[in-house]
Amino acid sequence: MKKLIPHVPKVVSYFFILLFCYAAVSKAMDFENFQVQIGQSPLLSAYAGWVSYTVIIIEIVVVFFLSIDKLRQSGLYFSTALMTAFTVYIFLILNYSDFVPCSCGGILEDLGWTEHLIFNLCCVVLGAISVLINAKTFKSTYKRSLAYLIISNFTAILLVTTLFLKSEYIIKQENNFTRRFLMHPLIKTSTRDMETSSLYFAGVSEGNIFLGDRNFPQQLISVDSSLREINRFKIKLDLKKYSYKKIEIKVSNGYYYIYDGTIPIILKGKLDNSENWPISINDVFFTQLELINERNFAFRTQSAKTKNLMLGQLTITKTGKNKVRLFPQLLERQDDGVFDSDGHLSADHKRGVVSYIYSYRNQFLVMDSVMQLKNKMRTIDTIEKAQIKTRALSDGRNKMEKPPLKVNGQATPFLGLLFNPSDLRGKNESKRRWKNSKVIDIYRTDQQEYIGSLYIENFGEETLSDFLITEKDFYVIVGHQLIRYRITNSLKKHFEKRGSRKP
Repeated sequence: MKKLIPHVPKVVSYFFILLFCYAAVSKAMDFENFQVQIGQSPLLSAYAGWVSYTVIIIEIVVVFFLSIDKLRQSGLYFSTALMTAFTVYIFLILNYSDFVPCSCGGILEDLGWTEHLIFNLCCVVLGAISVLINAKTFKSTYKRSLAYLIISNFTAILLVTTLFLKSEYIIKQENNFTRRFLMHPLIKTSTRDMETSSLYFAGVSEGNIFLGDRNFPQQLISVDSSLREINRFKIKLDLKKYSYKKIEIKVSNGYYYIYDGTIPIILKGKLDNSENWPISINDVFFTQLELINERNFAFRTQSAKTKNLMLGQLTITKTGKNKVRLFPQLLERQDDGVFDSDGHLSADHKRGVVSYIYSYRNQFLVMDSVMQLKNKMRTIDTIEKAQIKTRALSDGRNKMEKPPLKVNGQATPFLGLLFNPSDLRGKNESKRRWKNSKVIDIYRTDQQEYIGSLYIENFGEETLSDFLITEKDFYVIVGHQLIRYRITNSLKKHFEKRGSRKP
């Protein structure tokens, strides 16, 4: 064992040469895409130009130092410091950024960010051990090598941290709008540990709430309103006939609807039966689908001609000749017609109201059951134009050059109100409360009026992922917790009364 230890620095050096050489070459060969990915980083978007060149140059220089015996010790210092910089960068992205960019590709492109972090930490440890083992070979004392190691790595940490603190994306100036928070709009009544964080709300039927599971997409979970009784059943699906990629489920009035927009098919079944039947085949491809009523669906798709996002309606007929209508004029293009028009489509089954809220600008649309525009509203923030910048690559792809400033979340209409999880902190709001909660802004859908806001507390490090509203209760999914809140009169009094508008 002792005879092998002196060879460790050389083996580690060869490993770093392979790693950095491959990384530099892969970045250089796909430099256009690499530069765009750097621009997408919340920490580096303002410095994408020079950082993209500098990273490649540094990796090549480190390979040069590691390849020469007399410079190998310096190369190990640089390698360790560089891996430390990458490690700190990933740590900051995962823990302090609300936007996680794409992987940088190369030799580790199949690894997620957490796996990258573990890999980099291992490389830092290997580099540090190699430096200390190699100390005597380069006529240096153990203490001096340790001091150089600490200084070089501290410098790397300081450099990345400075970029983080100066980031134009991470430091968001206090927005020039003021929220008013409703007086105790919700009271927590019960919590149920669902033991998984992959759940989403599928709908409500006969007093029970239904959840889908992204990890087990054919499974439908029924939970009674008090969160005590849970039933699971598996929906039958012919996986050999269709290549499903992203199955989702909707539930309403005793039926479930199962679909995957990458395949133009919608299936329907009764909630007490796993068997189902197709109600739409080869009618339309879509990226989002919402149930308006038993016969009508709203959907979002992409124009084959213009490539712009647009909304449409699918009507199921008794004859089987379903009707598809497109409404390209509803979504307004500001830049590229795709990223700038991105948003969330939702519907209130009780009122036949359809909403679409833009993700990156302060606007939402309200349509009726036949997709006729009724109102075009503003949210309380000040972002009128989507703050995104896209770049067309030579291979025909479009990518964002820097992180977009997200404004709105998955807003849901219910009884004349729109509930919107906001992504922007308002004026004079507590940073600590903002970090530990998710804020939901509430608007009227029949006229321009902001009702107020409410907080949904985080569960540990987990934040709100989905919510569902009934006339009495407000259900949320936070991590693997299913939580029920009772709606108090301070919020309930704003609900649209039955009969005041046609469903």
